[in-house]
Parts: sequence; structure tokens; C-alpha cells
Amino acid sequence: MRASRKTIDQLPQSSFRKADGKLVMIAGPCSAESEEQMLKTAQLLKNVNGISVFKAGIWKSRTRPNSFEGVGTVGLQWLDKVKQETGLKTACDVANAQQAEEALKYGVDMLIISGRTTVNPFALEEIAAVLKGTATPLLINNPVYPDLHLWMGAIERFYKAGLTDVAAINRGFTADEQCIYRNHPRWDHMLHLKQLFPELPVLCDAAHIAGRRSLLYPVSQKAVDLGVNGLLFEAHHCPAEALSSPQQQLMPQELDLLINAVHTNVKLTGTNELVEELDELSQQIDSLDDAMLELMLKRTEVTARLGSYQKANVKSVPQSVNWDQVLESLVKEANQAGVDQNLLQNIFQVVREHYAQTYRLKA
Repeated sequence: MRASRKTIDQLPQSSFRKADGKLVMIAGPCSAESEEQMLKTAQLLKNVNGISVFKAGIWKSRTRPNSFEGVGTVGLQWLDKVKQETGLKTACDVANAQQAEEALKYGVDMLIISGRTTVNPFALEEIAAVLKGTATPLLINNPVYPDLHLWMGAIERFYKAGLTDVAAINRGFTADEQCIYRNHPRWDHMLHLKQLFPELPVLCDAAHIAGRRSLLYPVSQKAVDLGVNGLLFEAHHCPAEALSSPQQQLMPQELDLLINAVHTNVKLTGTNELVEELDELSQQIDSLDDAMLELMLKRTEVTARLGSYQKANVKSVPQSVNWDQVLESLVKEANQAGVDQNLLQNIFQVVREHYAQTYRLKA
């Protein structure tokens, strides 16, 4: 489904697009940890220029068990108390229909579909059934991996359920260990989505893309320059004590300075240049990875041809290789070139075992 183009005065009323064109600013702790932590942080955030929504993680989706998975339903009570005492709207992530029902029961103002749920059509249908007939503002995170169709499909499912106050969040995509970001922004995916759904507000989760305080401003500035409707940050009254992601959370006073810089369009020297350079380096790594794969495919083709000669009882198969001598020479070159020895040795071992398997030689 391709969204039709509409003029601004034809667009449905949106919680994520301000009439004055200013950015929607959402902030709060990565995780709800205690009532005291929530209220302290919220009281400070309500004085931060532009913050209108307080967000906190109630249920935390973890890759592995036995780590902090959030406080659960009791955190919704704390969110409600934040709203009553500060006047800020509230938001939290939901991953399934039960969580959506609980959040609505406790009066959470905005729901956010987690990135892991965006990839699950069954969970999306169940959440859509819960929200059908409500006017609940909904934010949809991009899927964990860069699949534009999954992101589009999630949006379309909620449109189909009759929800109109919908926005997308670019929180970045899973990045490999060589990427300086926590999640790679893949700005091209975000821009493509904006082209396909021109009336859809798009926000940027600067905290989850940056993953560290030093990148929060350049990521935010880049996102604003690309036309996002709002930004999400993580803030904690004492980040050093945070139970999750302390490195990407700011004290509210620090966040105030950052947001003021964004609002006044301050161009700090080198910020966009830094992000563009990081993106360029990431693209170079992707190209090198593709080149390595192509070389491995060519190598596989050559070894297959050699193997066919061996099966034909050709006697002139390759002679035994002195692998220790080869590795010693490679390590020496790697040291001179600054190449990671562990990476080199791992690749070398795979090649050695493949060679041995091909020719049934002792590796």
C-alpha cells in the first residue's frame, strides 16, 4: 500500500506533528527502576525546553535471560503518578497484546511498538485488535534488521485497524562490532519510508542510534537536517546508577543544553561531517565485506575444480603445505599492517580446515 500525497491542511490530526513546526521531544529513563527514580527524573524533565512526553521502559526485551527485564506492571503505576504530578504525557514500549491492554488500563498516553515486535505479524495483529476503536497515539519502531517491507507492513496493519494517529521511529538497525554506533541509522531507509508515506510523521531515537553521549548531538542534528518530526532521548537523574544503558542516558540538565542546541540550530563544528564520515566508513566496511565474500566464492569454485581432478585420479594434486610457516609469515605481515591477529588466525584456520577436508590431508 502506497500512502497518498496530501497537503498539510488535509493531514489527520497528529500527536507527532506540531502545528508550529517545532520538534516533538520525548525523553525518560531507559528503564523504570523505582517510583523515586521516575518522579525525580520527571520533575527535572518537565523544566527542559521542549519535552512534552515522558517515556520509560516498563518491560525490557532481552536477548538472553537472567538480566534486568524491567519492573513490569508496577511501573505503569509510577508512570501514572508522573503524569498526575508533572502534567507530562506518558509513553512506554509494548511487545504484545497483554502489555498493550495493561498500558491502556493505567492510562498511558502513547504506545510504542518495540523493534522486535515489528518483525512479528501475529503479535502486531493481536495488538491492533486491542487498540482498534481507540484513538491511541502509536509509534512504530523500525525492525531490528533493515527490512523496509516489515516496517511498512507494521504501519499498514495499524492503518487497517483504523488507527490514524501513527508515527514511525528510526531507532537504527543492528550493527556489527565494527560500527561506532550502537544501532546503525541507515538514513536511506528512513528517507525511503518518508517517500512512501509522506503524511506519516517520522521521529528519530537518537539515544539508541548513538549508544554513547558523545554521538547524541551529531546524530540528533543529522536527523533534524533530514526532516524528522521529533527526537527521543534517554534521561536519568543519575545515569551512573542506571540499571540499563547508562552510557547513552543524560542528566536532564545535560539534555536541556543539547535540546537548546537543536532548537536554535547550532552548527557545532564537525558534527554533520562526523556523522557523514562514520556513514562513509561503514559503507566502506560493507564493500570490503562484499569483496571478501566474492573472493571466498571464487576460492570455493577453484577448490571444487581441483577436487574434480582428484576424483578423476589425477596424481598431480597439491603437495602438503607447511601451514605453520604460512601462518608465521601472515602474522608477521599482519603486525606490520596493524591487522587484528585474532581475526587473521580465525580466517586462516577455516581456510586450513577447508583445504584439509577437500584433499583429505592432515590439517
